[in-house]
Amino acid sequence: MEEQDAIKSLAALAHGARLQLFRLLVVAGQTGLTPGAMSEQLGLPAATLSFHLKELANAGLVSQQRDGRYLIYRAAFEQMTALLDYLTENCCQGTACLPAAACKPSKSC
Repeated sequence: MEEQDAIKSLAALAHGARLQLFRLLVVAGQTGLTPGAMSEQLGLPAATLSFHLKELANAGLVSQQRDGRYLIYRAAFEQMTALLDYLTENCCQGTACLPAAACKPSKSC
């Protein structure tokens, strides 16, 4: 992943509603969700939901597929994985990272 792609993804997720929406789609997995189901679960008006889905799609974080008369949205797991890989690329300076439970408050994790 290029730095600009990471910035675009992080910027898209840097809004409460978009972060909630993305997390909802991650939980839904490959089944995905319709806009109506997302709107109902998050309490977002259709126009607001549409705007946030567009922002996530522009960042490559969600995909859309037509199923008959319905649109199904899914989290783009490949993009999410690429972003996580980019963010942790230099983690622990190339050595195995300790599990979070092994970190003590006096140490930097």
